[in-house]
Amino acid sequence: MLASIVQASGEPYAKMTTLGADVNGELITENRALFRYLVTVEKAVDVGVRTLTLEVTSKALSQGFAQRWASDVAVFTNLSRDHLDMHKSPEEYLAAKAQLFMHLAPGGTAILNADDPSSELLAMILPEGRRVEWFSPSGKPASLSAKKIEVSLEGTKIEFQPSRMAECLGGSLQLRVVGDVHAANAMAAALAAISAGYNVDAIQKGLAAFQTLPGRFEIVSQKPLVIVDYAHTPDGLRGTLKTARPLCGDAGQLICIFGCGGNRDSGKRQQMGQIADQYSDKVVLTSDNPRHESPDSIAQQVLQGRQGGALWMVIHDRREAIYRTLEQTRPADVVIVAGKGHEQEQIIADQHLPFCDAATVNSFFRQQKS
Repeated sequence: MLASIVQASGEPYAKMTTLGADVNGELITENRALFRYLVTVEKAVDVGVRTLTLEVTSKALSQGFAQRWASDVAVFTNLSRDHLDMHKSPEEYLAAKAQLFMHLAPGGTAILNADDPSSELLAMILPEGRRVEWFSPSGKPASLSAKKIEVSLEGTKIEFQPSRMAECLGGSLQLRVVGDVHAANAMAAALAAISAGYNVDAIQKGLAAFQTLPGRFEIVSQKPLVIVDYAHTPDGLRGTLKTARPLCGDAGQLICIFGCGGNRDSGKRQQMGQIADQYSDKVVLTSDNPRHESPDSIAQQVLQGRQGGALWMVIHDRREAIYRTLEQTRPADVVIVAGKGHEQEQIIADQHLPFCDAATVNSFFRQQKS
């Protein structure tokens, strides 16, 4: 979103995310993350980029990235259960994220989510001379606070509570992307862009032009509505299903296809089963990336979260799970295929097999037409 705002301002842009790096339309293909960053910076300087937008992983932060390369604007979206196989505890995970704010450049700005309790701690550990701007998708007091978020198949509209920042942005923002999570990210991006010196026209145009990334609440089919989403954590799955529910209307059912990865945080499996059961009408439990764990063993742990809310089916083969679900889906239904998002492979034992959720959905509908 920030790169889209920079582009709308007429400046050359550069961005680096977990999905790849791009300098003014030129993809950076270096495989190793550190070298990809260095090549991105070098090319950005060559074409006169003023603002590099960067998604920093908690792993990189724990290894000292922020100490070496301090940010001028740092954004905190949330803290949810993730990467505990790496960080061992939620406190250690937060400590890694905190590095971004502890080493914020002099005169820099922290953009913090007022809805997340961890933000208070991040505000406390900021070095002297740094500013804080707050955003709140739920409507809490903040620099930018949502009064109303409307989600439809046409996009997402955010109306703001009265404030100086809200007035600066014209009282609302219109996005073409669908989902509450996009509303929260847009609010953070708007504050970050203002802090970096971009004008309101560029912010509005950039956010309105932004198109969803592969696997991030990606609408693959309209009737039935089939959405591929990267949600692989309890909070992520809850947010995706809550966003999808209103899209069902009165006649449709919400169907969730998901699994949990092997050799990763097993503590979240029962939680995700409980969330899927609570927010879905039907759940199709399948394999994610089982790695060296038994798919049946993973499924049994997920099934411990069932509380009788949804109708469940277990199909370990992910392609078969998607195909069989879509065969039984009605036009008014909404199907969420969660967990792998943009990923182009499935890891089973030592094999990395080509697999893409969106491509599998498209393949099913092509076969139906032929």
